[in-house]
Amino acid sequence: MGHAHAQRTGTAASAQRVRLTWVLSITMSLVAIEVVGGVLAHSLALFADAGHMAADGAGVGLSLLAIWFATRPASKARTFGYQRAEILAAVVNAVVLFGVGAFILVEAALQLAHPVSSKPGVMAAFGAVALIGNGASMLILLRGQSRSLTVRSVFLEVLADLLGALAVLIAALVIYAAGYERANAIVAILIGLLILPRTVKLLRDAVDVLLEATPRDVDLAEVRGHMCGTSGVLEVHDLHVWTITSGVPVISAHVVVADAHLADGGGARVLDQLSACLEGHFDVAHCTFQLEPSSHREHERAVHE
Repeated sequence: MGHAHAQRTGTAASAQRVRLTWVLSITMSLVAIEVVGGVLAHSLALFADAGHMAADGAGVGLSLLAIWFATRPASKARTFGYQRAEILAAVVNAVVLFGVGAFILVEAALQLAHPVSSKPGVMAAFGAVALIGNGASMLILLRGQSRSLTVRSVFLEVLADLLGALAVLIAALVIYAAGYERANAIVAILIGLLILPRTVKLLRDAVDVLLEATPRDVDLAEVRGHMCGTSGVLEVHDLHVWTITSGVPVISAHVVVADAHLADGGGARVLDQLSACLEGHFDVAHCTFQLEPSSHREHERAVHE
């Protein structure tokens, strides 16, 4: 039995903690600003966008809490520590966003039937502030969103917020130019519809991690081919690749090795070569291998096939 002991310190999202903190501060400030704007302008669109951003702010707060849990050391009871708390936070984010989206759609449908007079000038002013604030948050998260599922989920939320603020500005223009008050409800419906598809995708990605599915960017046949290319390796079976949390892929496998390569400490060399191969080609530092002599192959096939 062999184990590649190199292990990352922290998670992909933990490196983005400062960025997430800044985004949380900006988002919650914009929520307060848009609530005030919604009251002053009598605008459902501003209220809908504020509700959307409030849900996103709660999601960022959960992500920061999860990142803190993920940095706690492993223990005998939790050998991987709390790293998967990040994925649980992503699931909670998705569920909350789904609820907010449904609520916005119901309220918008009611106001579509009975429109309320609003103040387009006030709407436009507050929408512009939200647009600028969300643009700043996107720039803060731009680099980290490709490295962590948690940060990517926050980035997508901020992107939707920016589009929501843009829609508020368009609604204000329509109301000002044409007096069409139902534009408020229409924009609120669009904001609700923005939430639901990305919520489903985020939930699907998080559930894949919880179900220990093979990561989408990993080709098992390619991994097996690289491992079989290692000197002395005859066969690889019971190959599993899964993700503990964003940026922490794990591989385990049974590796059949020629008897001659296991003599005189050869097993250690095979382990070193396998670990170097996977870390170099697939960026996987946590690998567990069970080395099996070729003379034992038939017994293993009977047990595992």
